[in-house]
Order: sequence, then C-alpha cells, then structure tokens
Amino acid sequence: MVNLDKYSSIFVANWKLNGNSSFLKDYYEKLKLNSNNCTIICPPSIYLKSLKTNNENLFCGAQDISSFKEGAYTGELSASMLKDNNVDFCLVGHSERRQHFSETNSSVNSKIANLIEQNIIPVICVGETLEQKDNNLTEEILSTQIKNGIPNSANYKNAIIAYEPVWAIGTGLTPSLDEINKVHDLIKNFDQKFINFKVLYGGSVKSENSKEITELSRVDGCLIGGASLKVEEFNKIIS
Repeated sequence: MVNLDKYSSIFVANWKLNGNSSFLKDYYEKLKLNSNNCTIICPPSIYLKSLKTNNENLFCGAQDISSFKEGAYTGELSASMLKDNNVDFCLVGHSERRQHFSETNSSVNSKIANLIEQNIIPVICVGETLEQKDNNLTEEILSTQIKNGIPNSANYKNAIIAYEPVWAIGTGLTPSLDEINKVHDLIKNFDQKFINFKVLYGGSVKSENSKEITELSRVDGCLIGGASLKVEEFNKIIS
C-alpha cells in the first residue's frame, strides 16, 4: 500500500468518460511531475492497463469498483481484479455515481472495505447539493455520508477523503477559501479517527485557484475533473 505520509500534497485526475489511446500517449509525453507530490490518474477502466506508473509519485487509480467480490454481476470489476492490474487507488462514492447510478452509503461502505482488503487506497467522495447547502444541511449530510459510508477498517493510512460539494462540480462555482477550510476541519473532527485523514478538495479546481486551495491548513490536495483533461493545465496544478 502506498505510504501517503511521504507526500506534501495529493492530486487526483478524474478523467470520467473521456480519453482514448492517442490522448493517453500525448498526455504522458507532456506530463510533468512534482517529486514532492503524489499524482494519481483515474481514466476509464479500459485504459487502466495502459497507464504509466513509477511507484514513487505517479500512480494509477480506478473511477469505481464493484461492491461485490465475485459472482454473476455482468459488467462489474472487483477489487481483486484491480489489484491484479497494479491499481493502487480507486475513487468511491463520487456524486455522479450517487446521482446517476443510485449509489448508497451502504454500497460505498462495501466497496471501501473490499478495496482496503486488497491494499488499494479508496478516495472516498463526499459532498452536499446546493439545496442542502442552502438549507444549512452541509454538516448533517457529510456526517451521514462519512459515518455510514466509511467502514471501521478505514484509517488515515489506508484511505483518503475527498470533499466535493456537488454544486461546485463542473459549474465554475467554488466555496470561499474560508468555507473550504472550515468544511475540511469539520470532516477531520467528526470523530477522533478522522483527525489525521488526508482530505482533498474537489469541485471546479483549476490552475487559477489550486495554489490557494492547497495552501489551506486543512487541505491535503485536490481532486480534479475537467481541468485534468488538459495536460498543460494539470501540470500547472500539480507543479
């Protein structure tokens, strides 16, 4: 399992349903790593085997995983299959999975447990909608997602939390720096066990705001969506 304490910041690129073989080739030819940071690329699963890694500061991550270990579940990928393909990280509970594929805290919990069992680090996504935020439900929503969605086997050495306010994903909107820091502090203090967890911020992260965000005292890196598809832009973020 990757030693997360080695890195000053962690950056995760979520390519979502984008990319092809020529895109991968061009991307990796232009990618410029910062040796102090951990960089994780999460492509569509069909390209996982094609990704370059160095087992030092560049790693491969999946975008999702099955809540089942094996069986008659057509189209699913198990944690053990990811491990067999040298995948070290996996996104879990992304808001798009919760929204479009009816993913629940219970299924997220099972996925995380399966990943940890295979020594794969889950990047656990949590976040509230704009309606929930406007109704002052941010703390309640995050608390429920974390307490019901994260199994007892998770700890700061084998799991990462990513705060992605749903209303900020792909919209160009972001919370204020103070809001981000306060929510990250809230997450780390839900329970004593979460104090030392790495907590990333995601939601309209780009080169213009990434430096200020990652310099916040309670932020340990970023989960980047659209901006990670432009390698020149991503290079600025991780530099």
